[in-house]
Amino acid sequence: MKYLAYCCLAILQACFIQAAVAEESTSITNGNIPTLEKDFVNSINKFSKEQIIAQFGEPAQTDDVKVKSTGKVVASIWQYHYINTDAEGSYYETTELDFIDDKVVMVAFMNNDGAEGPGAGQQYQIPAK
Repeated sequence: MKYLAYCCLAILQACFIQAAVAEESTSITNGNIPTLEKDFVNSINKFSKEQIIAQFGEPAQTDDVKVKSTGKVVASIWQYHYINTDAEGSYYETTELDFIDDKVVMVAFMNNDGAEGPGAGQQYQIPAK
């Protein structure tokens, strides 16, 4: 009887896991990046820079970190305006995406225009190894 109960629990868990995986993959396979803050944070790192630009256009502000000797961009900060909403449906004024190579590694939502950040004209270069 104990083994039957374990089998039933295992089958139920498998069903719930498949449902959760199917729901997550559906939001990504339709090609659209979600704009609700939590969904956005959970999925944005699965999209390339090209896919992000295709949906939201060019960022309002950018700041690149380049290798000094080659000029290769190794990190970027992109800022977009009014693309993400909170749970109540209010828009964040600025969404900042921080990239290393071509992957988003951090997201910041701001209720200001982000003028103190990347648009300030700072340039960073790291030496080649």
